[in-house]
Amino acid sequence: MEKHRIYSMSVARVYPLYIKKVEKKGRTKKEVDAVIKWLTGYSQKELGLELKKETDFETFFAKAPRMNPARRLITGVICGIRVEDIKEPTMQAIRYLDKLVDELAKGKAMDKILRV
Repeated sequence: MEKHRIYSMSVARVYPLYIKKVEKKGRTKKEVDAVIKWLTGYSQKELGLELKKETDFETFFAKAPRMNPARRLITGVICGIRVEDIKEPTMQAIRYLDKLVDELAKGKAMDKILRV
């Protein structure tokens, strides 16, 4: 089975789109960084390095220092698919991130987004 093209896409290419999406709704880049760091365990410095290196999504999630175990609490539909039903771990991680950014853009409180 052929991998989806998102796997080879640079996180740095999509990152500005995440920022633009949330800023239109009054949220911030800092909040986007917070959800990425919460999900992956990257520090701010490590996240910056991965963006600078233009790391692809597959590598970005494979190298993530510590995927947050609470990510399993993320549920709902993204791109017409329930995130909790996605079987492939990398695609599920990508969709978890999409879902977090969507929740941020929809104005959900950070403590709810981060499942605190």
